[in-house]
Amino acid sequence: MTTEGSPFSAADSALGYLYQCRYALLDSLRRWRQGEDFLVTVETLDDIAFEPTGRPAELLQTKHHLSRQATLTDASPDLWKSIRIWCEGVTAGSIPADAVFFLLTTATAPTGSTASYLRTKDRDVEGAFKKLVATAQTSKSQDNARAYAAFLKDQAKVRPLFERVFILDETSTITVLPTLIRQEVRPAVHKAFLEPFVERLEGWWFARVINQMAGVTPGPILSEELEDQADDLREQFKEDNLPIDDAVRGVDIDIASHIDKRFVAQLKLISVTNPRIFIAIREYFRAYEQRSRWIREDLLLVGELDRYEERLIEEWQIFFERMKENLGEAAAETEKVRAARALYQWVESEANFPIRPRCTEPFVTRGSLHILADDLRIGWHPDFAERVKRALESSEPGA
Repeated sequence: MTTEGSPFSAADSALGYLYQCRYALLDSLRRWRQGEDFLVTVETLDDIAFEPTGRPAELLQTKHHLSRQATLTDASPDLWKSIRIWCEGVTAGSIPADAVFFLLTTATAPTGSTASYLRTKDRDVEGAFKKLVATAQTSKSQDNARAYAAFLKDQAKVRPLFERVFILDETSTITVLPTLIRQEVRPAVHKAFLEPFVERLEGWWFARVINQMAGVTPGPILSEELEDQADDLREQFKEDNLPIDDAVRGVDIDIASHIDKRFVAQLKLISVTNPRIFIAIREYFRAYEQRSRWIREDLLLVGELDRYEERLIEEWQIFFERMKENLGEAAAETEKVRAARALYQWVESEANFPIRPRCTEPFVTRGSLHILADDLRIGWHPDFAERVKRALESSEPGA
């Protein structure tokens, strides 16, 4: 384990990876808003690589510094690590001959430095190249030795690439990027939903980048994927809809921690089998988590959840009272259980009452019914309230 400030801390490296992933999203959003079609990869030819349709590939190296002030001097390792990657790629032919190279860094390029000559404005490529040659020939830096060798190996071959090298210094740090991302997506979503919208878009993006890097989803990320995801999220945040989170759907559920809940006791009371009980626990957990997220993110209207639960109770009441009427007061226990199981089958296969017209995910209805059952506001057995309370009391220690 490393401590804060330790020279062996992995924090800076981790921030560097997160920075390039988040910057790739920001740059992708900017291109998308401009109507550009592109492919993007992370950690392949370069930290970030874009292939805009009909244009040369754009390769981006990112260098992030958060905890210390940094300058991009002529012998800066940040500068020379990038140069080494580009020179070796050009020499080996693994990088397209017409690629455009960018070094994005939070550091500052001092006036008159090599990096300052390679900015997007007031460029002096010839002056920059001469300074690079001088540095490579005179510097004693062991950290840069392999980069110097790669650069000096075939100057005639690598010289043309510097016409396509651009230094973007003083770029925003990782803590500022979320603000810039919000600015890019702001036209796509209501201001009130901006934070949860960006959180979900970033979550999808990070997962997509991981799958691309791990080869789970091989090949580049398409601009169409980003557009489809943004469009889908935009629809979820409209007034007649609510977002359903993949994280809620995919989470591992601790069945044992729910087995003593009252809604489970209700199911045991009518002899529902364990596999169906486990399904009920899953639906309960998903609905509970999703509803909690909506509340935390202020996505529900005042009183909306209460009104939804009242509607569910009224819908349940129609079937419950009909069941009791059909049974009569002299029904045997076996008949009660049989009728209650039929009522519960309605929950599993037919009950579907969206909280909003386009939020039609079934687990919201089924899980919400289990939440109400856990509060004993609804039930399946004709005598559910009395029977469940009695069963729970008998199971208490000392009972």
